[in-house]
Amino acid sequence: MDTPKKIRNDPYAALRIKEFRFFVFSRFIITVAMQMQSVIVGLQIYEMTKDAFSLGLIGLAEAVPFLSMALFAGHIADIFNRKKLIMISLLLFFVCSLTLLSFTLNLSSVLILFGTTPIYIIIAISGLARSVIYPSQIALMSQIVPRELYPNSSTWNSTAWHVAAVTGPALGGLICAFWGFTSSYCTVIVLIFIGFILYFGIKNKTIPVKEKKETLIQSLSTGIRFVFKNQIVLGALSLDMFAVLFGGAIAMLPIFAAEVLHTGRYGFGFLRAAPAAGAVIMSMILAFHPPIKRSGMKLLSCVAGFGVCIILFAISTNFYLSLALLVMSGMFDNVSYVLRQMIIQLYTPDNMRGRVAAVNSIFVGSSNEIGSFESGLAARIMRLIPSVIFGGSMTLLIVGFTSKVSPKLRKMDLREKLKEAE
Repeated sequence: MDTPKKIRNDPYAALRIKEFRFFVFSRFIITVAMQMQSVIVGLQIYEMTKDAFSLGLIGLAEAVPFLSMALFAGHIADIFNRKKLIMISLLLFFVCSLTLLSFTLNLSSVLILFGTTPIYIIIAISGLARSVIYPSQIALMSQIVPRELYPNSSTWNSTAWHVAAVTGPALGGLICAFWGFTSSYCTVIVLIFIGFILYFGIKNKTIPVKEKKETLIQSLSTGIRFVFKNQIVLGALSLDMFAVLFGGAIAMLPIFAAEVLHTGRYGFGFLRAAPAAGAVIMSMILAFHPPIKRSGMKLLSCVAGFGVCIILFAISTNFYLSLALLVMSGMFDNVSYVLRQMIIQLYTPDNMRGRVAAVNSIFVGSSNEIGSFESGLAARIMRLIPSVIFGGSMTLLIVGFTSKVSPKLRKMDLREKLKEAE
């Protein structure tokens, strides 16, 4: 077998593992489906309400059950078969997509009668499914690849997610534009089914043995204490959470497309895909040049770059400039994503991966779903463009604050952790 150093120098090392290929391709398919559904629901809600706050409520509807379930989901990911947990959760998400499809087939009897409420309810249920999928996937991936390949697997996992995040919004927007909501939801359902089948290519993995028996409360609190006592892990998660919480403009893209850039559904699909397109470009770069040298400074610099892009996007009235700024924001954001995944994998003990991933999912869920709600609320209070400028400015302030209070994160160099793996 190759030495760990030679393996790490192979940019395709993780992809040479058959089970990892099944895992990453399944995640790609499932993410395409979830991103498509997010775009479809956003367009559907906006066409029904023409209201920014209603768009923000989509994020809140998903965030509340997601965050409520997250810690327990991490606990069960550390004591039950992770592959089976993912597959059960995918079945629940599949049922949610079928229900959303049924609403388009019976519009007069459901949505006209109850308005957008049934859609919000189904999104809330899908949030429960996602709360279990995320920690189970992160924990399972760590069992599929050896420790010395964590940076490489994190990069390819990120690449799969971001390629899917390009494909999903583009497909969702285009299929909605040409064939309508019913065809879009049908596509989502087929993709979820394919992603589910791919998990049969992964063998069941033994759950790592806990060092001591714990009650449910003790188990949950152990994961929380680990994160909050580790300055590097806590700093990385907090930086991402608050930066994206205030700096994200994705939830407001339907309004930017319709009222600022005047591109309609077609332009929205490209705008929605642009950040992920930038992330894919950066993923290709990181596969050959992983950001393990001066990792802390790179993390802080890229989050600052993300904030600058969001501010400039807010004041742009040119579609192509806005598109380019979103691509750049995705490039910066992907470095942060890959580094965060490396930190979680390298600093977390094997028997705590599910719980730590669950805590991470709370930070991520807070930044994404609650961030969508914050964006909608801020747009209603401040108006659209000032609210996005405010969010980008807050991101820059958060970078400065994190750099000050987390010196270990600022000085972090992941080469030292990788040497321990040898």
